[in-house]
Amino acid sequence: MAPIPTPSAQPDDSPGTYVGLTAETAEQRARKRGWTTVRALPPGTVITMEFQGGRINFEVDGGAVTRCWIG
Repeated sequence: MAPIPTPSAQPDDSPGTYVGLTAETAEQRARKRGWTTVRALPPGTVITMEFQGGRINFEVDGGAVTRCWIG
């Protein structure tokens, strides 16, 4: 039987610090802080609820981050 993979550690980061930033600035900051996947979504986008380690999500409205969550 194959070993169970160990997920990589999440960056020690607070999602709230991204709210109010432009989408471009938020993405650059997230990548510098170690996030491997950065996803920007318009408000109301339908997404699945699976958790993906190393991913940070931004809800972007009018070019600014209005909401941010991990996974």
